Amino acid sequence: MVVDVELEPIKFDGEVFTKPIFIAGPCSAETEEQVMNTAIPLAKMGIRIFRAGIWKPRTRPNAFEGVGSEGLKWLQTVKKETGMLVSTEVANVKHVYEALKYGVDIIWIGARTSANPFAVQDIADSLRGVNIPVMVKNPVNPDVDLWIGAIERINNAGIKQMAAIHRGFSTYDKTLYRNSPQWQLPIELRRRIPGLPIITDPSHICGNRDFLQDISQKAMDLNFDGLIIETHCNPDKALSDASQQVTPDGLKGILDRLILRDSEVNDELMLTLAGLRDQIDKLDDRLINMLEERMNVSEKIGNYKKDNNITILQTKRWDDMLKNRTILGTRKGLSEEFMVKLFRSIHQESINHQTSVMNKE
Repeated sequence: MVVDVELEPIKFDGEVFTKPIFIAGPCSAETEEQVMNTAIPLAKMGIRIFRAGIWKPRTRPNAFEGVGSEGLKWLQTVKKETGMLVSTEVANVKHVYEALKYGVDIIWIGARTSANPFAVQDIADSLRGVNIPVMVKNPVNPDVDLWIGAIERINNAGIKQMAAIHRGFSTYDKTLYRNSPQWQLPIELRRRIPGLPIITDPSHICGNRDFLQDISQKAMDLNFDGLIIETHCNPDKALSDASQQVTPDGLKGILDRLILRDSEVNDELMLTLAGLRDQIDKLDDRLINMLEERMNVSEKIGNYKKDNNITILQTKRWDDMLKNRTILGTRKGLSEEFMVKLFRSIHQESINHQTSVMNKE
Protein backbone atom coordinates (compact mmCIF):
# COMPACT_ATOMS: atom_id res chain seq x y z
CA MET A 1 0.00 0.00 0.00
CA VAL A 2 1.38 3.41 -0.99
CA VAL A 3 1.52 5.88 1.92
CA ASP A 4 0.11 9.38 1.41
CA VAL A 5 3.03 11.67 2.29
CA GLU A 6 3.19 15.20 0.86
CA LEU A 7 6.76 15.94 -0.24
CA GLU A 8 8.68 18.78 -1.88
CA PRO A 9 12.20 18.66 -3.35
CA ILE A 10 14.99 19.52 -0.91
CA LYS A 11 16.33 22.94 -1.83
CA PHE A 12 18.26 25.91 -0.48
CA ASP A 13 18.09 29.48 -1.76
CA GLY A 14 15.80 28.21 -4.50
CA GLU A 15 18.31 25.59 -5.70
CA VAL A 16 16.99 22.03 -5.80
CA PHE A 17 19.50 19.43 -4.62
CA THR A 18 20.00 16.74 -7.23
CA LYS A 19 21.16 13.18 -6.70
CA PRO A 20 23.51 11.84 -5.66
CA ILE A 21 23.64 13.87 -2.44
CA PHE A 22 26.88 13.42 -0.50
CA ILE A 23 26.98 14.38 3.18
CA ALA A 24 30.19 14.11 5.20
CA GLY A 25 31.74 15.12 8.50
CA PRO A 26 32.75 13.63 11.83
CA CYS A 27 30.65 11.35 13.96
CA SER A 28 31.08 13.89 16.77
CA ALA A 29 32.16 17.50 16.89
CA GLU A 30 35.03 17.30 19.41
CA THR A 31 36.88 20.60 19.13
CA GLU A 32 36.60 23.62 16.88
CA GLU A 33 40.01 22.79 15.40
CA GLN A 34 38.95 19.21 14.60
CA VAL A 35 35.71 20.43 13.00
CA MET A 36 37.45 23.00 10.81
CA ASN A 37 40.32 20.67 9.86
CA THR A 38 37.69 18.26 8.59
CA ALA A 39 35.33 20.77 6.97
CA ILE A 40 37.84 22.77 4.92
CA PRO A 41 39.18 19.84 2.83
CA LEU A 42 35.63 18.52 2.39
CA ALA A 43 34.52 21.86 1.02
CA LYS A 44 37.48 21.87 -1.39
CA MET A 45 36.32 18.45 -2.62
CA GLY A 46 32.91 19.89 -3.44
CA ILE A 47 30.94 18.38 -0.54
CA ARG A 48 27.90 20.62 -0.03
CA ILE A 49 26.55 19.34 3.29
CA PHE A 50 28.61 18.99 6.47
CA ARG A 51 27.44 16.67 9.26
CA ALA A 52 28.57 16.54 12.89
CA GLY A 53 27.04 15.03 16.00
CA ILE A 54 26.56 17.58 18.79
CA TRP A 55 24.58 15.42 21.19
CA LYS A 56 25.55 11.75 21.02
CA PRO A 57 23.14 9.06 22.26
CA ARG A 58 25.49 6.40 23.62
CA THR A 59 24.62 2.83 24.46
CA ARG A 60 26.27 3.00 27.89
CA PRO A 61 26.94 5.86 30.33
CA ASN A 62 30.36 7.46 30.79
CA ALA A 63 31.09 7.31 27.07
CA PHE A 64 31.65 10.55 25.15
CA GLU A 65 28.16 12.03 24.71
CA GLY A 66 29.04 15.07 22.64
CA VAL A 67 30.08 18.62 23.44
CA GLY A 68 26.52 19.96 23.50
CA SER A 69 25.40 23.37 22.27
CA GLU A 70 28.94 24.75 22.32
CA GLY A 71 29.57 22.72 19.16
CA LEU A 72 26.79 24.55 17.32
CA LYS A 73 28.98 27.67 17.30
CA TRP A 74 31.60 25.65 15.44
CA LEU A 75 29.00 24.67 12.84
CA GLN A 76 28.24 28.36 12.40
CA THR A 77 31.94 28.90 11.67
CA VAL A 78 31.88 26.06 9.12
CA LYS A 79 29.01 27.80 7.28
CA LYS A 80 30.77 31.16 7.37
CA GLU A 81 34.22 29.90 6.33
CA THR A 82 33.28 27.25 3.74
CA GLY A 83 29.75 28.04 2.55
CA MET A 84 28.66 24.47 3.25
CA LEU A 85 25.26 23.68 4.71
CA VAL A 86 25.46 22.14 8.18
CA SER A 87 23.44 19.32 9.71
CA THR A 88 23.16 17.54 13.04
CA GLU A 89 21.06 14.99 14.92
CA VAL A 90 18.30 16.00 17.32
CA ALA A 91 16.79 13.69 19.90
CA ASN A 92 14.44 15.97 21.83
CA VAL A 93 12.69 19.35 21.74
CA LYS A 94 15.60 21.18 23.42
CA HIS A 95 17.94 19.95 20.67
CA VAL A 96 15.54 21.24 18.01
CA TYR A 97 15.34 24.71 19.55
CA GLU A 98 19.11 24.92 19.97
CA ALA A 99 19.77 23.75 16.41
CA LEU A 100 17.32 26.28 14.98
CA LYS A 101 18.74 29.07 17.14
CA TYR A 102 22.22 28.49 15.74
CA GLY A 103 21.07 28.28 12.13
CA VAL A 104 21.51 24.57 11.43
CA ASP A 105 20.30 23.94 7.87
CA ILE A 106 19.24 20.28 8.09
CA ILE A 107 18.39 18.11 11.06
CA TRP A 108 18.06 14.37 11.32
CA ILE A 109 16.35 12.04 13.76
CA GLY A 110 18.52 9.14 14.89
CA ALA A 111 17.75 5.44 14.98
CA ARG A 112 17.09 5.26 18.72
CA THR A 113 14.73 8.23 18.57
CA SER A 114 12.81 7.11 15.47
CA ALA A 115 11.97 3.90 17.34
CA ASN A 116 10.07 5.96 19.95
CA PRO A 117 6.78 7.43 18.63
CA PHE A 118 6.40 9.67 21.71
CA ALA A 119 9.81 11.26 21.14
CA VAL A 120 9.18 11.69 17.41
CA GLN A 121 5.81 13.32 18.05
CA ASP A 122 7.37 15.80 20.49
CA ILE A 123 9.97 16.73 17.87
CA ALA A 124 7.25 17.00 15.21
CA ASP A 125 5.20 19.35 17.39
CA SER A 126 8.25 21.55 17.98
CA LEU A 127 8.77 21.85 14.21
CA ARG A 128 5.30 23.15 13.34
CA GLY A 129 5.62 26.32 11.30
CA VAL A 130 9.32 25.73 10.63
CA ASN A 131 10.68 25.33 7.11
CA ILE A 132 13.69 23.03 7.44
CA PRO A 133 14.62 19.74 5.76
CA VAL A 134 14.39 16.73 8.09
CA MET A 135 15.98 13.33 7.56
CA VAL A 136 14.70 10.30 9.47
CA LYS A 137 17.00 7.36 10.15
CA ASN A 138 15.51 3.88 10.20
CA PRO A 139 14.72 2.60 13.71
CA VAL A 140 17.27 0.24 15.22
CA ASN A 141 14.88 -2.70 14.81
CA PRO A 142 13.85 -3.88 11.32
CA ASP A 143 10.33 -2.41 11.23
CA VAL A 144 9.30 -0.54 8.07
CA ASP A 145 5.97 0.56 9.57
CA LEU A 146 7.75 2.16 12.53
CA TRP A 147 10.06 3.98 10.11
CA ILE A 148 7.12 5.16 8.02
CA GLY A 149 5.26 6.22 11.16
CA ALA A 150 8.14 8.50 12.18
CA ILE A 151 8.22 10.01 8.68
CA GLU A 152 4.45 10.56 8.74
CA ARG A 153 4.57 12.30 12.14
CA ILE A 154 7.16 14.80 10.90
CA ASN A 155 5.32 15.27 7.61
CA ASN A 156 2.01 15.85 9.39
CA ALA A 157 3.66 18.72 11.27
CA GLY A 158 4.06 20.51 7.94
CA ILE A 159 7.59 19.44 7.03
CA LYS A 160 7.59 18.75 3.28
CA GLN A 161 11.34 18.57 2.56
CA MET A 162 12.20 15.13 3.88
CA ALA A 163 14.56 12.23 3.32
CA ALA A 164 15.08 8.81 4.88
CA ILE A 165 18.47 7.59 6.06
CA HIS A 166 19.16 3.88 5.77
CA ARG A 167 21.74 3.03 8.46
CA GLY A 168 21.15 -0.70 8.87
CA PHE A 169 19.39 -2.71 11.58
CA SER A 170 20.44 -4.36 14.80
CA THR A 171 20.48 -8.14 14.83
CA TYR A 172 21.50 -10.89 17.24
CA ASP A 173 22.93 -12.85 14.35
CA LYS A 174 26.64 -12.59 13.73
CA THR A 175 27.18 -10.75 10.43
CA LEU A 176 30.02 -9.07 8.60
CA TYR A 177 28.63 -5.65 9.46
CA ARG A 178 27.91 -3.65 12.60
CA ASN A 179 24.30 -3.27 11.49
CA SER A 180 22.72 -5.59 8.94
CA PRO A 181 21.83 -3.58 5.79
CA GLN A 182 18.68 -5.62 5.07
CA TRP A 183 18.32 -3.88 1.73
CA GLN A 184 14.79 -5.22 1.27
CA LEU A 185 13.55 -2.80 3.95
CA PRO A 186 14.61 0.51 2.33
CA ILE A 187 13.44 -0.98 -0.98
CA GLU A 188 10.03 -1.58 0.62
CA LEU A 189 10.08 1.98 2.00
CA ARG A 190 10.67 3.29 -1.53
CA ARG A 191 7.78 1.19 -2.84
CA ARG A 192 5.43 2.62 -0.23
CA ILE A 193 6.66 6.25 -0.38
CA PRO A 194 7.89 6.53 -4.00
CA GLY A 195 9.02 10.18 -3.94
CA LEU A 196 11.00 10.02 -0.70
CA PRO A 197 14.80 10.38 -1.13
CA ILE A 198 16.77 7.56 0.53
CA ILE A 199 20.30 8.28 1.70
CA THR A 200 22.44 5.34 2.82
CA ASP A 201 24.73 5.60 5.86
CA PRO A 202 27.56 3.13 5.08
CA SER A 203 29.45 4.14 8.23
CA HIS A 204 26.84 2.80 10.63
CA ILE A 205 26.08 -0.22 8.47
CA CYS A 206 29.73 -1.26 8.26
CA GLY A 207 31.22 -0.23 11.59
CA ASN A 208 34.53 -0.62 9.77
CA ARG A 209 35.99 1.70 7.14
CA ASP A 210 37.27 -1.27 5.12
CA PHE A 211 33.75 -2.10 3.92
CA LEU A 212 32.55 1.42 3.07
CA GLN A 213 33.29 1.17 -0.65
CA ASP A 214 31.20 -1.95 -1.19
CA ILE A 215 28.18 -0.66 0.72
CA SER A 216 28.38 2.76 -0.96
CA GLN A 217 28.43 1.13 -4.40
CA LYS A 218 25.52 -1.13 -3.50
CA ALA A 219 23.44 1.92 -2.53
CA MET A 220 24.22 3.59 -5.86
CA ASP A 221 23.43 0.38 -7.75
CA LEU A 222 20.01 0.36 -6.08
CA ASN A 223 19.41 3.92 -7.34
CA PHE A 224 19.29 5.40 -3.85
CA ASP A 225 19.74 9.15 -3.64
CA GLY A 226 22.97 9.70 -1.74
CA LEU A 227 25.41 8.80 1.00
CA ILE A 228 26.17 10.16 4.46
CA ILE A 229 29.69 9.08 5.42
CA GLU A 230 31.47 9.86 8.68
CA THR A 231 34.71 11.72 7.95
CA HIS A 232 37.30 12.88 10.48
CA CYS A 233 40.62 14.69 10.08
CA ASN A 234 42.23 12.05 12.34
CA PRO A 235 39.87 9.05 12.60
CA ASP A 236 42.08 6.90 14.80
CA LYS A 237 41.95 9.59 17.51
CA ALA A 238 38.18 10.10 17.26
CA LEU A 239 36.25 10.12 20.53
CA SER A 240 33.41 8.04 19.06
CA ASP A 241 33.14 5.37 16.35
CA ALA A 242 36.80 5.69 15.35
CA SER A 243 36.93 2.49 13.28
CA GLN A 244 34.15 3.49 10.89
CA GLN A 245 35.39 7.00 10.04
CA VAL A 246 37.65 7.95 7.13
CA THR A 247 39.88 10.93 6.40
CA PRO A 248 38.77 13.47 3.78
CA ASP A 249 41.29 11.88 1.39
CA GLY A 250 39.80 8.47 2.19
CA LEU A 251 36.35 9.79 1.39
CA LYS A 252 37.60 11.23 -1.90
CA GLY A 253 38.96 7.81 -2.81
CA ILE A 254 35.56 6.20 -2.14
CA LEU A 255 33.62 8.77 -4.16
CA ASP A 256 36.11 8.73 -7.04
CA ARG A 257 35.70 4.95 -7.38
CA LEU A 258 31.90 5.00 -7.31
CA ILE A 259 30.21 3.89 -10.52
CA LEU A 260 27.01 5.88 -11.09
CA ARG A 261 24.72 3.88 -13.31
CA ASP A 262 21.96 5.04 -15.65
CA SER A 263 18.51 4.66 -14.09
CA GLU A 264 16.77 5.15 -17.47
CA VAL A 265 16.13 2.05 -19.61
CA ASN A 266 15.74 2.27 -23.41
CA ASP A 267 13.38 0.08 -25.46
CA GLU A 268 16.02 -2.48 -26.45
CA LEU A 269 17.21 -2.96 -22.87
CA MET A 270 13.61 -3.12 -21.69
CA LEU A 271 12.87 -6.00 -24.09
CA THR A 272 15.87 -7.93 -22.78
CA LEU A 273 14.81 -7.27 -19.18
CA ALA A 274 11.25 -8.31 -19.97
CA GLY A 275 12.48 -11.70 -21.21
CA LEU A 276 14.63 -12.26 -18.14
CA ARG A 277 11.85 -11.11 -15.80
CA ASP A 278 9.51 -13.59 -17.47
CA GLN A 279 11.99 -16.33 -16.56
CA ILE A 280 12.02 -15.05 -12.98
CA ASP A 281 8.20 -15.14 -12.84
CA LYS A 282 8.14 -18.76 -14.02
CA LEU A 283 10.81 -19.79 -11.53
CA ASP A 284 8.90 -18.04 -8.73
CA ASP A 285 5.77 -20.01 -9.67
CA ARG A 286 7.78 -23.22 -9.39
CA LEU A 287 9.19 -22.15 -6.02
CA ILE A 288 5.71 -21.43 -4.65
CA ASN A 289 4.40 -24.79 -5.89
CA MET A 290 7.35 -26.57 -4.29
CA LEU A 291 6.78 -24.75 -1.00
CA GLU A 292 3.14 -25.84 -1.11
CA GLU A 293 4.27 -29.46 -1.57
CA ARG A 294 6.73 -29.08 1.31
CA MET A 295 4.02 -27.78 3.65
CA ASN A 296 1.76 -30.68 2.63
CA VAL A 297 4.51 -33.05 3.80
CA SER A 298 4.86 -31.01 7.01
CA GLU A 299 1.16 -31.47 7.70
CA LYS A 300 1.54 -35.25 7.25
CA ILE A 301 4.40 -35.13 9.76
CA GLY A 302 2.16 -33.12 12.08
CA ASN A 303 -0.54 -35.80 11.89
CA TYR A 304 2.03 -38.51 12.64
CA LYS A 305 3.35 -36.58 15.65
CA LYS A 306 -0.19 -36.02 16.89
CA ASP A 307 -1.08 -39.71 16.59
CA ASN A 308 2.10 -40.70 18.47
CA ASN A 309 2.08 -37.82 20.99
CA ILE A 310 5.45 -36.40 19.81
CA THR A 311 6.45 -32.75 20.31
CA ILE A 312 6.61 -30.55 17.23
CA LEU A 313 10.13 -29.22 17.67
CA GLN A 314 12.95 -31.74 17.34
CA THR A 315 15.95 -29.51 18.07
CA LYS A 316 18.72 -31.80 16.85
CA ARG A 317 16.92 -32.50 13.56
CA TRP A 318 16.40 -28.76 13.01
CA ASP A 319 20.03 -27.91 13.85
CA ASP A 320 21.37 -30.60 11.52
CA MET A 321 19.03 -29.54 8.72
CA LEU A 322 19.97 -25.85 9.00
CA LYS A 323 23.69 -26.62 8.87
CA ASN A 324 23.27 -29.00 5.94
CA ARG A 325 21.06 -26.65 3.89
CA THR A 326 23.41 -23.73 4.55
CA ILE A 327 26.41 -25.71 3.30
CA LEU A 328 24.50 -26.81 0.18
CA GLY A 329 23.41 -23.23 -0.52
CA THR A 330 26.86 -21.69 -0.13
CA ARG A 331 28.22 -24.28 -2.56
CA LYS A 332 25.70 -22.94 -5.06
CA GLY A 333 26.89 -19.35 -4.58
CA LEU A 334 24.17 -18.30 -2.13
CA SER A 335 25.24 -16.36 0.96
CA GLU A 336 25.17 -18.00 4.37
CA GLU A 337 23.06 -15.12 5.70
CA PHE A 338 20.43 -15.69 3.00
CA MET A 339 20.30 -19.44 3.56
CA VAL A 340 19.85 -19.05 7.31
CA LYS A 341 17.04 -16.50 6.87
CA LEU A 342 15.35 -18.59 4.17
CA PHE A 343 15.29 -21.84 6.09
CA ARG A 344 14.37 -20.22 9.37
CA SER A 345 11.31 -18.79 7.60
CA ILE A 346 10.49 -22.13 5.99
CA HIS A 347 10.94 -23.94 9.31
CA GLN A 348 8.68 -21.46 11.11
CA GLU A 349 5.97 -21.88 8.47
CA SER A 350 6.32 -25.66 8.82
CA ILE A 351 5.88 -25.34 12.60
CA ASN A 352 2.78 -23.20 12.02
CA HIS A 353 1.24 -25.88 9.77
CA GLN A 354 2.08 -28.68 12.21
CA THR A 355 0.68 -26.68 15.13
CA SER A 356 -2.58 -26.16 13.25
CA VAL A 357 -2.83 -29.89 12.54
CA MET A 358 -1.97 -31.01 16.08
CA ASN A 359 -4.45 -28.66 17.72
CA LYS A 360 -7.33 -29.37 15.37
CA GLU A 361 -10.28 -30.98 17.12
